[in-house]
Amino acid sequence: MEERIEKAVSLFKEGYNCSQSVVAAFADMYGFTHEQALKMSASFGGGIGRMRQTCGAACGLFMLAGLETGCTDGKDREGKEANYKVVQELAEEFRKRNGSIVCAELLGLSKAAPTPTTPEARTAEYYKKRPCVKMVEEAARIWVEYLQKNC
Repeated sequence: MEERIEKAVSLFKEGYNCSQSVVAAFADMYGFTHEQALKMSASFGGGIGRMRQTCGAACGLFMLAGLETGCTDGKDREGKEANYKVVQELAEEFRKRNGSIVCAELLGLSKAAPTPTTPEARTAEYYKKRPCVKMVEEAARIWVEYLQKNC
């Protein structure tokens, strides 16, 4: 499973967003192709569409929780509750390790507000000032630990 964590980090360093990197590293476990994983998680990068809301790496983690524990019956209240419980536990673990699940807070921005939609160039300076690689690694690690403990 360590390879999955490394894959998530590698994907981010290749230019994929934080959410895509986390989801694509595990997608094959749930029957999704690499391309499908990238598309379904694309909108969650940058704190959901670069709005700096919920961290994209955390969103990717929550998408994986849905693939693992989500219910498919709209009337299954117990199933929904079980999934929400997992998501809240994962969110708390992410928060505990990183201080927040909010992109703006993780980036040290004064408030979450929409930013220009153009992603920043991935330069050496970008990686120095952004904690995103660490967030991707932590989200993937939390998911691996969840799987090892529960599956």
